[in-house]
This record gives sequence, structure tokens and C-alpha cells, in this order.
Amino acid sequence: MLKLIKELSAIPGISGRENQVRDFIIEQIKDYAEYKVDPLGNLIVFRKGRKPANHKVMIDAHMDEVGFIITDITSEGFLHFAKVGGINTAVLAGRRVKVGSKGINGVFGIKPIHLVDKEDETNLPAADELYIDIGASNKEEAFKYVQPGDSAWFSSETVEFGNGFIKSKALDDRAGCAILIKMIQNEPEYDMWFSFSVQEEIGLRGAAASAFTIAPEYAIAVETTTAADIPGVKDDKRVCILGSGGTVSFMDRSTLYGKELFDRALELAKGKNIPCQVKMLVAGGNNAGAIHKSRGGVKTLSVSIPCRYLHSPACVIKYEDAESSLALVSALAEDFAK
Repeated sequence: MLKLIKELSAIPGISGRENQVRDFIIEQIKDYAEYKVDPLGNLIVFRKGRKPANHKVMIDAHMDEVGFIITDITSEGFLHFAKVGGINTAVLAGRRVKVGSKGINGVFGIKPIHLVDKEDETNLPAADELYIDIGASNKEEAFKYVQPGDSAWFSSETVEFGNGFIKSKALDDRAGCAILIKMIQNEPEYDMWFSFSVQEEIGLRGAAASAFTIAPEYAIAVETTTAADIPGVKDDKRVCILGSGGTVSFMDRSTLYGKELFDRALELAKGKNIPCQVKMLVAGGNNAGAIHKSRGGVKTLSVSIPCRYLHSPACVIKYEDAESSLALVSALAEDFAK
């Protein structure tokens, strides 16, 4: 699964431009399951198990990552852009990006410190004060490589460091996609449905469509979630901690999870000795917010891999948490189907 996480994270795929990610996933699962691509671009997969399921279960992970879309090109050849998904402007200045269908190199440009007024030195720039520099000498040259509507994404290599830590762009939610791929490749006990969904980062859009199509009784959203186990954050605000296992939520900003499933997740984790922790802050949201409201309602839970520096070019997870999350999601899916 480590190899899968690395390969998936390297692929570009901002919201609405997930086709390369989807093509890679299809190559990994085509010999194991039936699949189709819906009009929005969701990859919907049916994996036959050793037994028919008593209850239809859907496992979801989103393929898209946060990024940028080119809005205009200046006469000097610099690119204006809009954010796609929630990105803190503070992580942009000076960062490398890839742009357009050819994936050309660029950097986020900003006024140098030598030209900033003294009173403005400590102020963060607004997003519209930044631009992308691709090394073009004018608008005409830039147009040879980039058009308005093209995507841009963080250029960030995957690095292993410390004791099992992984740094990369797009771990949200390519790590979740890797978990689903492994579940499909390992024959499940019961028939199972999977959704690799699009456009989560801009409003949980793809999962709403795939849940309507699959019409599950139970669903599990497999995600990454903010870990704030870093200096300067009080213990009660750390949300979750790297190295303590998959994270189960009782509530976030898009879903109030049913206590029955929440309690069952903790019970299963304890009974099977699977490292697991509770998300200790009501924050963020994920595709569960769209899935649980689909059709007549779906019993939904989320299991998330703790991730530092979410929505940045340097997301950080610990691999053992991905393994724990795989074990917990697999156990829950089997339990719900049974």
C-alpha cells in the first residue's frame, strides 16, 4: 500500500480534473471487479465477495486534490489564478507548481521583501496579489503553453522521513484511495460497493451522485483529517495524533454521525486490537456529509488517516495509521454487510 500511496499522490488531479487519477485506479482494479464511470466522472466499482451481503455497503474515497485554475494571462506573461478548494494563502508564496496539460514548471511570485513597506512586512499577501510565473516573456509566449481554464497543482515530491512518516501533496485523499484499492484487490468476505468520487474539495459533489446510484444501506467515508499535534497547539485542540491509528468522528461540520455506528467502530477496534482514536474537535467535513442525506438516508461513518499540514504541498501522514485505517475500514465493512 505504501507504493500505491506514493504513486497516487504524484498524479495531478484537482477537482474536476481527476481523469489521470481515475485511469491509474482502473489499472489497479480492472482484473478484480466490475466498474463504470458516471457522467460526473465518479468511478463506481462492484467487488464480488465470498458471500452475498445481507446489507449493501458503500466505501468512498475522493480522487481530487486542492489546486488552482488559471483565470487570465497578463501582457507580461504572468498567470492569474483562482483557488480550487480551501488553501491558506500563506502556503503559496515561493512554492513550485505544475501548470497545464503539459505540466510545465512555474512558481508563485510575490513582491520581494526589499520592496515591501515596513508596516506591511508582517502582513500576509492577499491571494489576488500573487501570480504564477512560468518564465514566459509575454502573453503570446505564455499562450503557447497555458490557456485560461487550465489547472495548476503543487509540485512536491514524495519523501519518507523519520520513523515511518510520509510527506507529499495530495495525501488528502489519495491515501484513502489506496485503502480502497487494497480492499478491492483482497477478496472481501461479502459483496461490496466502492466509490472513487470527484469534486469533494469544492462541495462533496461527486459522492452525492455516486451514493444516489449505488443506494447503499451503510456507507464509510475513508478520508484524511487534520492533525494538529504540533508545537503551539493545546492538547484539547490537537484534533488527532499521528501514530495513534485511524480516526473516527462523532461530529464534523457536515455530519452528525449516528452513535450506534460510532460506538460499533470503537468496539470493533478494541476487540480486534486495531489502533484507533476519536477525532476530538468538531471541525472540517467530508463526503459523509453528502452520502448520509442521499435518497431516503444512509447510515454513514467516517474513518480518517491523521494528516498534518492538510491542503498544502507538504501533507504528512504516518504509514502505520494508513495500515490501521485499512484494517478498521475492512472490519467495519464486513460487519455492516453481515
